[in-house]
Amino acid sequence: MSNSSIHQTDDLLTIAEASAWVSEYLEKSITPSNISYLIQYGQVRKMLSNGSTMVSRTDLLSYYEARRSQEAEWKKQLGEDLNWELSFDKVREKDRTKHVHRLHSYKGKFIPQLVEYFLDDHVDVYKHEVFFHPGDIVIDPFCGSGTTLVQANELGIHAIGLDISQFNALISNIKIARPNMARLSEELHEISYALSEHASLNGWSAFDEELTTALSAFNQKHFPSSEYKYKVRNKTIDQKTYAAAREAEFSEIYERLIEKYKLPILSPGLTYLDTWYLYPIRREIDFVANLVSEIDDLQLRSIAQIVLSRTVRSCRATTHADLATLKEPVTSPYYCRKHYKICRPLFSIESWWKEYSEDTIERLKEFDHVRTATHQLCLVGDSRKCDILSALKLEDQGFAELLSTQKARGIFCSPPYVGLIDYHEQHAYAYELFGFERRDSDEIGALALGSGQKSKGLYIQGIAEVLINCRGYLIDDFDVFIVANDKFNLYPKIADIAHMQIVNEFKRPVLNRTEKDQSAYAESIFHLKAR
Repeated sequence: MSNSSIHQTDDLLTIAEASAWVSEYLEKSITPSNISYLIQYGQVRKMLSNGSTMVSRTDLLSYYEARRSQEAEWKKQLGEDLNWELSFDKVREKDRTKHVHRLHSYKGKFIPQLVEYFLDDHVDVYKHEVFFHPGDIVIDPFCGSGTTLVQANELGIHAIGLDISQFNALISNIKIARPNMARLSEELHEISYALSEHASLNGWSAFDEELTTALSAFNQKHFPSSEYKYKVRNKTIDQKTYAAAREAEFSEIYERLIEKYKLPILSPGLTYLDTWYLYPIRREIDFVANLVSEIDDLQLRSIAQIVLSRTVRSCRATTHADLATLKEPVTSPYYCRKHYKICRPLFSIESWWKEYSEDTIERLKEFDHVRTATHQLCLVGDSRKCDILSALKLEDQGFAELLSTQKARGIFCSPPYVGLIDYHEQHAYAYELFGFERRDSDEIGALALGSGQKSKGLYIQGIAEVLINCRGYLIDDFDVFIVANDKFNLYPKIADIAHMQIVNEFKRPVLNRTEKDQSAYAESIFHLKAR
């Protein structure tokens, strides 16, 4: 639709008209999907006119002016060199989590668009040259969940990842795996069928069904989705008072159901799984884990482990807002700050297992459409001292020969921050469930060590040792990119110890953070070269 067809005197616009109007107003592309996203999350009101979804021009103007003000204020606080384009604020969540990037949750990962920005062959006013080309090799010594490996594959670049965590390596290698999709589908379907049979034999199904029906009706009445979110965001309703009253009201319904069915809620025992999973969930986890362990194909078994791990993570007895940082087990319904309604703990993993099984298959298929015939592999090891070539020879002889012949073009990574995240503990359920070895004490910047002067010194030495070790596998004129929020100004010292120099720093605002902390926050992408 052309801009001339929009009636400027009318406040209501269709989604297509809104997309065109905002694009013209901001002088940059805003897609209909961007507008739909704002409606979905209550940033602008959803209105109806003759059966069509409409939005208010006034609401849109208010929202985008606030974003402009945010950019100006953040630059005032963080510096005018803040590159707002690197916020990727126009990228939809669907694209930030495209194909295999959402095979499993992982706290602290960077978005694929950031990796792509530095690995691809474009240039712009900030990136003046192309650093990597198809056929090059890139190393990520802090592989995490494998974002660098996946994006390198898309761009026709070979990639080697290293990670101290066996579970992180499992996630990464599954993302770039080439499984027999027919067999995978068959294995997951058989487990789904067995789980359904198992669930139907216990007394929880009827309780769960009645609870679900009651909660759905309650939320529809008291928390109409987009309308309620909009009222909360615009402070026309006292969220705290209103939500507390509704939570107490539904708790009475819940207690009556518990009394009616007289079923056990808590799991006996003191392990992580006993503590954070209600009794019926715990039973189903063990049931599915046994079936997964019986899959004879190692690759298919590994994928099934990831599906189960993702399922188990979503079924912990905690609030949705606290999934990333557990506080205390939740055994009754609660007002959810994330979903703006009453939510409840789960009593079966069946729906999540089925959803994640199907989602995993679809995401692997989706990635198949963009993957290239290149090498990617995540090795389990300490990046400070791992003999990368020897380890690679044990896993992929062809890739090892390629590395030996041409060496790596550079590094792209995001190291852990000082005393911020416990990378093993965030997946404690998986380590216990699958019996993986935990190497918490080998983490660089471990949360348990805090961020005091001693910890900073150990961090500087650790990161420098990683760079020194990896440098032996790089070409002479290498390019190293490190994503970090260097609030302690540690990286100049790190670069110096590693006999490198910081030749450029790209500062990007980090948006889409939790609502608990909306303060101005940026991270840097340091570009290092040989000194």
